[in-house]
Amino acid sequence: MTPEMMMTMIVLVFVICLFVFEWVRVDVVGIMMMVLLPILGLVTPKEAFSGLAGNAVCSIIAVIIIGAGLDKTGVMNKVAKPIMALAGNSESKVILLIAGAVGTISSMMQNIGAAALFMPVTQRISKRLGIPTSRVLMPMGFCAIIGGTITLVGASPTIILNDLMVVGGQKLEPFGLFTQTPIGICLTLSALIYFVVFGKWILPANTGQFNKGASEMLIKEYQGVNNIVELHVPEKGVTGILDDLNIRPKFLVTVIAISSPSNRTTNHVPHSYESISPNDDVAVVGKRENIEQLAREYGWTIKDTLDTFADSLANTNAGMAEVVVSPRSELIGKTLNEVDFKELFGLNPLVLFKDNKKYYSGLTNIRLSMGDTLLLQGPWEKFHILKNRPQPRALIFASPLEGEILRPQKAVLAVAWFAVALLQVILFDTTLSVALMSGALGMIITGVLTIDEAYGAVDWMTVFLLAGLIPLGIAFEKSGTAAFIAQTVLGFIGTPSPILLLTVIGIMTTFFTLVISNVGATVLLVPLCMNMAIMAGGDPRMAALVVGLSASNSFVLPTHQVNALVMRPGGYRTVDYAKAGGIMTVLFLTVELTMIYFFYGIK
Repeated sequence: MTPEMMMTMIVLVFVICLFVFEWVRVDVVGIMMMVLLPILGLVTPKEAFSGLAGNAVCSIIAVIIIGAGLDKTGVMNKVAKPIMALAGNSESKVILLIAGAVGTISSMMQNIGAAALFMPVTQRISKRLGIPTSRVLMPMGFCAIIGGTITLVGASPTIILNDLMVVGGQKLEPFGLFTQTPIGICLTLSALIYFVVFGKWILPANTGQFNKGASEMLIKEYQGVNNIVELHVPEKGVTGILDDLNIRPKFLVTVIAISSPSNRTTNHVPHSYESISPNDDVAVVGKRENIEQLAREYGWTIKDTLDTFADSLANTNAGMAEVVVSPRSELIGKTLNEVDFKELFGLNPLVLFKDNKKYYSGLTNIRLSMGDTLLLQGPWEKFHILKNRPQPRALIFASPLEGEILRPQKAVLAVAWFAVALLQVILFDTTLSVALMSGALGMIITGVLTIDEAYGAVDWMTVFLLAGLIPLGIAFEKSGTAAFIAQTVLGFIGTPSPILLLTVIGIMTTFFTLVISNVGATVLLVPLCMNMAIMAGGDPRMAALVVGLSASNSFVLPTHQVNALVMRPGGYRTVDYAKAGGIMTVLFLTVELTMIYFFYGIK
């Protein structure tokens, strides 16, 4: 072993310790590698920073921007709706449907692309159903990685596999598009079963939860409102004008939306003079016991979940916020009715806090003073419009705003640019980073996203983590450390049986994939492992296939692009990957080798 090899191994151990013990953030580890490796002479300064301009990093930046564009235009909401309809409130069904969908899509496109596109969907669904994002993002990410094993074009290692299968100057018979499909399908199914059955024990429950935001804090503070509840008004139920029904004074419940099938209208800011008719659906806010009393007395039916208003009143599209009457507000000395507040702002007032008193009923007829506080409900878009009004502002926000202003009119453009990016990869063999960046640029130029929104969407922690790991992989190969480890293993195992040899190859590839890129591990190990197979009397093609598949067995550390992508949004720590990924790694190897043993007849 040369001094360079020893130094590389020391750096590798140091990096693993930093990941495990979390002495610094993972992106800082990446920056440390960019500085430390050239100082030690293991890579050149140019190689140290090559990751920042690398194909993988640029692809991730571009695909995150594309995903943000699809999310900004509401396209991902459309994707989320059928998944939510099928999953209901079941965490297991949500994991199964999202992870299964991403795994399937990953079989025909880059796994990082599939994961990045589904990440906003996963976050929205988790938020709507009250499931911590950390319980869903990791299964989604793992299945995005595994889904790439279903076809030959699903992951970079298998894409380059046929070009590497050369022995003694002769090219071996290439693999077909679906040669590995039985293995990939079984790997994906085993991952889904693993997370559905054992997810509650292996997935973190207290990290990466969605931001519950102002509404939860206000609900606790005012203790007068609870979740939004949808009711149905049957033929024999009590109906009439809202003012005459006295719902707010009598039950301390606020009607925030009315959907009338007979008129084919939906009103999310109902006035007191509007009426409720038979067969209408009504959304209300208030204490659960008050809503139940309203339903009993008026003969209305409480629905189990939001149905008619599932999309419009979802947490991602609407919510509550606290506002304070500003010193220069035009509302001072006036009532909400006098200024026609609902018509002016498109928001529902729920509670007025004035002179240390809370008003749930009659608040629209109370004259406002400077410093009075209102709890409002409505679409996030209306809140943002109110917040961005020119000075002087009538109301000042006392809590951070959730949500954002969507641009549904740009949805067609967002989908078109996404399609342009994919078609360049599929039809014209354009480099992935160039194709994806052209799609991202197209979205910015056509106004799907502003350039500032594009910059804001990129998770720079992920970028610097991956950019720092790339020079570590270069050092591993350049110093000869990787080849030294492989040759040492070959000398240790001697001449094993074919299935034992494939097991060793799978373990070796898994290790190398954790410390260098999956493509680097594949390029390094395919020629070496094919020669090992020939020496042991085995099939070199199967040795190459095991390398290509096992290069996707990267779950223990957040070094894979997909794992790095979901790490911050999921609030994961390295120990979370080790906990869930350790078992997944063993399961992956077991299923892979079992399928090869029985399906391909390798003994």
